Amino acid sequence: MTVTDVDPATPPVQRRAAGSGEIAYRRAGQGRPVLLLHSAGGANEWGPLQLGLTGTADLIAPDHPGFGLSDDLPELHTVDDLVYHYLDLLDGLGLAQVDVVGVSFGGWVAAELAMHSPERVRRLVLGAAVGLRVPEAPIADLFLMNPPQLMRALFHDDALVSAALAAEPTADQILATYRDLGALARFGWHPFLNDPKLERRLHRITAPTLVLAAGEDRLVPRVHAERYAAAIPDARLRVVPDCGHAMHGEKPAEVTAAVLEHLGS
Repeated sequence: MTVTDVDPATPPVQRRAAGSGEIAYRRAGQGRPVLLLHSAGGANEWGPLQLGLTGTADLIAPDHPGFGLSDDLPELHTVDDLVYHYLDLLDGLGLAQVDVVGVSFGGWVAAELAMHSPERVRRLVLGAAVGLRVPEAPIADLFLMNPPQLMRALFHDDALVSAALAAEPTADQILATYRDLGALARFGWHPFLNDPKLERRLHRITAPTLVLAAGEDRLVPRVHAERYAAAIPDARLRVVPDCGHAMHGEKPAEVTAAVLEHLGS
């Protein structure tokens, strides 16, 4: 999906002042509020997971600063800055407590948010989250991957890999991808997609937590999910089999069902 080619069923983009500029977000559904924090490549996305959540929840899906349709907000440099950014967003929307679902890079932000302000997070889902330093099983460097390598890391199904590689990206899509990668580098270049202090602080999370791991993740080894689940009190680990890192794109029904079950329990 590009920034100009949006399905009619997708809720309109809303904009809100934030820091030195504005951020973009979509909001739809009714029920308990859910903050969905996207992956590095998931800005401006509206797919089965988002649609599933809107059936039972008031879904707020922002684009991180510098990603998608949000302004750069150059005053923000770290994931810790993003935590305060999202606390300000929740305050501005009048939301005292939310469920938080974070995917990949968004999972790291979600974990830091739930750790920093546990009273603001009712339930937490971390999907293939980065953020932990695991020297024996480091996160793969997606900046060094060519398109075939990246697609094979994102998807386990060869048919999905072939379809993704066969698609001809538009100029807008290419520019958006490079902008998103630049923003990812700003927040996660050094140390690379991790906070060395995070693991020993995860005990501060009080929200019931579901940790999702992709069965065939070539970007984030499964041990990262196992370490998250071990460090967060009473967290549950669930492995989604036969899928790559982009599990909500490859196994949307299974992932959406797992998320809804956890948030509704």
